[in-house]
Amino acid sequence: MSKPLLIFGIGDIAEVAHFYFQNDSDRELAAFTVDADFLSKSELLQLPVVPFEHIAESHPPEDFDIFIAVSYTKLNTIRMEKYLAAKKLGYEVASYVSSSATILNGHQIGENCFILEDNTIQPFSKIGNNVTLWSGNHIGHHSTIHDHTFISSHVVISGGVTVGEQCFLGVNCTVRDHVTIGDRSVLGAGSLLLTDAEPESVYMIKGTEKSRVPSTRLRKI
Repeated sequence: MSKPLLIFGIGDIAEVAHFYFQNDSDRELAAFTVDADFLSKSELLQLPVVPFEHIAESHPPEDFDIFIAVSYTKLNTIRMEKYLAAKKLGYEVASYVSSSATILNGHQIGENCFILEDNTIQPFSKIGNNVTLWSGNHIGHHSTIHDHTFISSHVVISGGVTVGEQCFLGVNCTVRDHVTIGDRSVLGAGSLLLTDAEPESVYMIKGTEKSRVPSTRLRKI
C-alpha cells in the first residue's frame, strides 16, 4: 500500500496536483509543505501547510512520500532543486500518471513526473525524472525526454526525438522525427523544429498581428 503523500508547494500547480491525486489515484494526501520564507498560510484545501525545513521531523520519509508541485520557473531549476532536496532527505518521490493517458512504453517513467489526461506515450519511448507533461501531448516512439523538462499542452514530438534536461516546450510545438534538443532549450508556443537545437537555444515565433479593421466592420461574422 502506498504511503501518505506530501505535496511541496502552495501555488496553482500544488492545487492542481492535489486535485489529480485526490480524484485519480489511491494516494492519501497528508499535508502541503513549502520553504518557511514562503509560508503564507497554515492550511490549504483542508490540509496543514508545514515548513519544508522541518518536514522530515513532522512527517518522516519512512512514513511519507512526497511530490514536488512546482512549475517551469527559472527554466525548471526550482523544481529540480526541490526534487533533489527531497531525495537528499530520503523521501521517495511520487509520480502522477492520469488514468486517461495512453501509456504504451511499459511505464518507463521516472520519479516526480506529472502526466495529465490525453497524453499519448508511444512504445519504446522513455520519460526521465521530474518531467511534466501537461494535457494532450504526443510523445513518439523511441523518443527520450530527459530529466527536469516541462512540456506544455498539445505538443507533438515525433519518433526518435531526444529532448535534453531542463527544457521547456510551449503549447502547440511540433518537433520533427530524430531531432535532438539540447539541454535548457526553449521552444515558444507554436514553434516548428525541423533540425537539431544546440543547448540553451531559444525558438520563438511572432504572434498574430492585430488587424487594422475593427470587428464591427467584419460583416460575415
